Amino acid sequence: MGTGLLVAVDPEAILQDEIKGLTLQQVSYLGQCLVQVRPENFHSSLTFLRQNFTKLDIYLDVRKLKSWDDVVDVLNNGASKIFVTFEQLKVLAQEPTISPDRLVLTISLVSPKTDIAKLKSFLHENPKWKTSEWAFDGDKGNELVDTVLKDLDNYPPSQDQPIYIAIPSETDGRNLLHEYPGNALIVSSTKLTFDPSQASDKDLLSAAELIVAGATPDRKTGLYATTVVDERGVALGLVWSSNESIAEALKTGTGVYQSRKRGLWHKGASSGDTQELISIGFDCDKDCLIFRVHQKGRGFCHLGTMSCWGRVSGLSRLQRTLQDRKVDAPAGSYTARLFNDPRLVSAKIKEEADELCAASSKEEIASEAADLLYFALARCIAADVTLEDIEKNLDLKSLKVKRRKGDAKPQYVEEKPVSEQGSAQPESNGTNGHQDEDVKEAASVPKAPSDPAGQNESRRIQMTRYSTSRAFSDDTLKSALQRPSQKSNEKIMSLVQPIIADVRSKGDSAVLKYTHKFERATGLKSPVLKAPFPEALMQLPEETMKAINVSYDNILKFHSAQKPSAPLIVETMPGVTCSRFSRPIEKVGLYIPGGTAVLPSTALMLGVPAMAAGCKNIVLASPPRSDGTVTPEIVYIAHKVGAEAIVLAGGAQAVAAMAYGTESITKVDKILGPGNQFVTAAKMIVSNDTSASVSIDMPAGPSEVLVIADHTADPAFVASDLLSQAEHGTDSQVVLIAIDLDEKQLQAIEDEVHKQAYELPRVDIVRGAIEHSVTISVGSLKEALKWSNYYAPEHLILQIADPNAALSDIQNAGSVFLGGWTPESVGDYSAGVNHSLPTYGYARQYSGVNLGSFMKHITSSEVTEQGVGEVGYAVMELARCEGLDAHRRAMELRLEKLGLVPKKSAQKAPTASSPDIEKHVSSALVDGNESLSSAAAP
Repeated sequence: MGTGLLVAVDPEAILQDEIKGLTLQQVSYLGQCLVQVRPENFHSSLTFLRQNFTKLDIYLDVRKLKSWDDVVDVLNNGASKIFVTFEQLKVLAQEPTISPDRLVLTISLVSPKTDIAKLKSFLHENPKWKTSEWAFDGDKGNELVDTVLKDLDNYPPSQDQPIYIAIPSETDGRNLLHEYPGNALIVSSTKLTFDPSQASDKDLLSAAELIVAGATPDRKTGLYATTVVDERGVALGLVWSSNESIAEALKTGTGVYQSRKRGLWHKGASSGDTQELISIGFDCDKDCLIFRVHQKGRGFCHLGTMSCWGRVSGLSRLQRTLQDRKVDAPAGSYTARLFNDPRLVSAKIKEEADELCAASSKEEIASEAADLLYFALARCIAADVTLEDIEKNLDLKSLKVKRRKGDAKPQYVEEKPVSEQGSAQPESNGTNGHQDEDVKEAASVPKAPSDPAGQNESRRIQMTRYSTSRAFSDDTLKSALQRPSQKSNEKIMSLVQPIIADVRSKGDSAVLKYTHKFERATGLKSPVLKAPFPEALMQLPEETMKAINVSYDNILKFHSAQKPSAPLIVETMPGVTCSRFSRPIEKVGLYIPGGTAVLPSTALMLGVPAMAAGCKNIVLASPPRSDGTVTPEIVYIAHKVGAEAIVLAGGAQAVAAMAYGTESITKVDKILGPGNQFVTAAKMIVSNDTSASVSIDMPAGPSEVLVIADHTADPAFVASDLLSQAEHGTDSQVVLIAIDLDEKQLQAIEDEVHKQAYELPRVDIVRGAIEHSVTISVGSLKEALKWSNYYAPEHLILQIADPNAALSDIQNAGSVFLGGWTPESVGDYSAGVNHSLPTYGYARQYSGVNLGSFMKHITSSEVTEQGVGEVGYAVMELARCEGLDAHRRAMELRLEKLGLVPKKSAQKAPTASSPDIEKHVSSALVDGNESLSSAAAP
């Protein structure tokens, strides 16, 4: 129960931070408030309700609302109770989903006798409403309450039947609470104070005095028994309170009590185990106060436990542990990895949900449910969501008057074959059927049902071995080199297309909507950060800035060298000159993924070539963090490359925003950059939409590496190169082609892979990638290059005796790394080559990003009079073959002008046959060339 005070507040004033009297935080200490809803403030009232229903019980006076839908909206969005007219009550009473305890009938004092007569008749026909809650309208309600209650045969009222009365003075309030302990007093927030000394001076009402007016103190001490509970209502201890301690608790917003030995007791003043006050209330008989607090430090008890009744248990204990670990998790601990790796915790939640669904016995179900709750709560604590927040949302859902049908989404109810034990089996492509359509990043997908993709933590981290010297056919090896399957194109497109359409039609608001939804950046107000970028957003450690600058310089040097020194000019025949010159693409959009790792290196690899090419408008897009900001590394790089803006969004919404433009985001001509399957699908869709008029760099898939190693390779180096790509995601794949290595040498590499993997914080991601990765043993370099060219890797590393000698035989690869001292990571960051490369076998058709990716080439032709005579016949003949007479005539006119062919008469002449054209042109060339030469002579 609450304090007996129902504080009337103005939602618009609170939303605009203009509240007078008590603040919203102070109102929440009293546990409940009242908002008068009118048609003109309906939306602000609804916003106030949505933002604060978890903080306190909100009652809404809806008597002025005329729309049934508006009343339902109020109930569905968390209103604890609503104040209604008698006419509204009659309608709402017919709705079976609305509980009587959510409606408070307001009795008008303008014509109380008429209302009482109507109410008597209604209660006679609907006896279950006999004990409904009532409110008296107007400041003089206290003067007529006895009369009305007697007329309704409800005198004295039950203590379990609250009656809400507006009071003009503290005296009236005290008298009413003494007479009717179940009453709730309606008081404006502007009339209440938490400072008793101000009550008489400023004509305010003392909240502390009104709270205890209807309470029952202890007979001996005159103090009030007080139970202290945490956010979830778990009891922490039993103490005493006084008028003075209650006033001090309200004034300071902390746990303050009355010690029978030491007087006023500020909890934690000496121990440091302080409390933040959440709310004050009473038990059902108002003879015990309830202080709801957020306990800090070791706990409430002087013995260092959370509760005076021993350690808390279950979910409360788990929450406390996770909250402590979030602040100070041991380095390398599993809990620390859960907080730092969203994809890991997401994968574990899906895994445990599947196992819970498959469990059959009571013990199995309890065990799997416990695992699921652990990972789910870890996900929540990482986002500062508490069990209280979850329980409040559950309460909100229980308050809904109109609910959805409740069926599962289609992707969760696809039929699957059922085993003899009755558990659902995986689909043929290895997906588990539990891919939420709101997913941010591509899911980790095995190649086949037999591929665990990191699910089994007990297994050794080891790639599967194959050998061409054994009975493995080419087909077997090709199957082994198959990349992890991606989501079906149809499913991806069905998820991406509505997002693109939404952004295209609604612009900034749609981009913000999806950023709030996917990145949880609910406080973000604008979808774009425009240059010049504030210095405060680029604060970096000196060593980080130095590393970025070194990489920037090397990338700029290598890509600038790719600029053609001069236009290409070729005279293809006398008098015919062709040329080609380059121009930068004016507006480019650069997508910088977020996902499981921040990638400022990609900002460098795309931004520096764009700047070197001379692109006028450079727009970056990257998913923001939950606070709405972008990592300072990316902002710093955007500043260095002269970007005009950073789009604060990821996924399909970012691609669509750059492709079509919005109110604040520049439309670009080309979109470049890697991303998950949704980003790739969005890029393909917009590039195929002629109205978007935008191109893309290349299709993309998960990152990959192929290492060719011979006996000269260092096993530790080989393992590190494999793991550097395996840590990108469980859908990545790494391949080792070993040239004539014996069992001992292969084992040394495998031991290093296992050992180094367990030293990585992303070990669970590595495990998933390694379990669908392979080692292929071959007998020669030629055979190794055959399989490398077949695979067409994004990254090819040659840890062999003479890597340069192999370059001439490399046909398909995104980028090649030569020798044991050249890790792939040097190309990813600082060597100068570009790391935005074709994946998933596209190295057969595409190049990696280079300066040319940001350039377009324009050709020109120039034909002189001499050239007309040289090339005219060929042009006219080919135009005739294609039946394009206007094309033919354009050249014929020039030949006629030069006297190289006879002029046609005014009347339509028959079309000359090709021998005639050839004869006229050839015979004219001799004289024509001579006359042209003469004309050219000085």
